[in-house]
This record gives sequence, C-alpha cells and structure tokens, in this order.
Amino acid sequence: MKQRFWGDKKIILHSRDIRKCQRGFEILFDLDIKKEFYECINSILGTPDLYKILACAIRKEPYIRQYGRFNDVYAQSLSFVLERAIFYLDNMNLYEGPALDVVVEMRGKKEDANLLSYFNQLLDKGTYWVSSERMKQHINSFKFKPKKDNINGLQVADLVAYPITRYVLDPEMVNLAFDVLKGNIFTDDSKLLGLKVLPK
Repeated sequence: MKQRFWGDKKIILHSRDIRKCQRGFEILFDLDIKKEFYECINSILGTPDLYKILACAIRKEPYIRQYGRFNDVYAQSLSFVLERAIFYLDNMNLYEGPALDVVVEMRGKKEDANLLSYFNQLLDKGTYWVSSERMKQHINSFKFKPKKDNINGLQVADLVAYPITRYVLDPEMVNLAFDVLKGNIFTDDSKLLGLKVLPK
C-alpha cells in the first residue's frame, strides 16, 4: 500500500498525521487520493483474521471516582493486554512453546524503564487470572522499538487505537472505522474479550 501511494515504504502510518494531512500525508488533501487511500486502509484493516486486536481502554474520570487515584495506565494496560493475549493463545491451542513476542513503541527512557520493571514483575508474580508460570510459558520476548523503525504491527496498533477510543467514549456514535475493524477484535462466545474497558 505504501509503495502504491508514495512510491516507497518509508512513510510511517500515524493516525493523527493521516487525519491532519501532515508529515507526508499532504497527498490526502486531494479528495480522490484520500478516498482511494481510505478504501485501501479499510480493506486491509477489515480483512477477517488477518490480525487480532487486543486492546485496553481506561476511562480516566470514572476510574478516579471509583478507585480514588490514577495508576500507571500503561502498566495496567500491559497486564490486561498480556492476559488477553494468553487467553487467545490458549484458545488457539498453541502449546508448542513460547509464541508471543511483545513489541512496545518507545516513549522515553524513564517511561520505558518503568514499563520494563512492571513487565518483569508480571513474569515473577503473574496476575489474578494468569500465573507466573503460564505467562513465562507463552511469552518469548519483550522489546522496545522506536517509531522510526517503521514496524507495520506498531502502525496497525496506532491506526486501530483512535476508532477504539471513540467507541469507548461513545458506543452509540456513528463510527465507521470501528465498524471496519470490529471483526478482528478477539471474541470468545460472542464476547469482546479483546477489548477491556475500565471501569466497566
């Protein structure tokens, strides 16, 4: 797709830049190109079983009202996403050794160090739903990568985050982008296990 619109693969897909038509996405000011681009993106993100979405959303104000304080959202989200990833792998009956390579986009030395520390705690202690042993059985690696590395998986994660956020904030609002990707959210018995929202 990048080759088709830019003639190379150097462009990094970033939701905000796409919406604002900036930082390489100025071509989207041409409405014909914009229409073709969104059709292409939607055909990729809407392809069933091409990828699976495991997401966590924390609604800040309701969370503070319920729990009294706001903890590290990235750490909390990581634990929930890893739990769901392990549920998904169990659901797929993948027991041939560690299958999960976790890639996190760098945010800063301090933030990354804190998240790595929390990840190591998860490996040591597990969570309420997933034991330490079970987590170690499934996780192969945990790495931080900068945005400039142009990793497709991180770009897909960025593209799906905005429509999911809009859906969490107002599930009744028209949200065509969410409708496109909804089929790729991990489900089990018709429950959206791949989307954890706090508080409920």
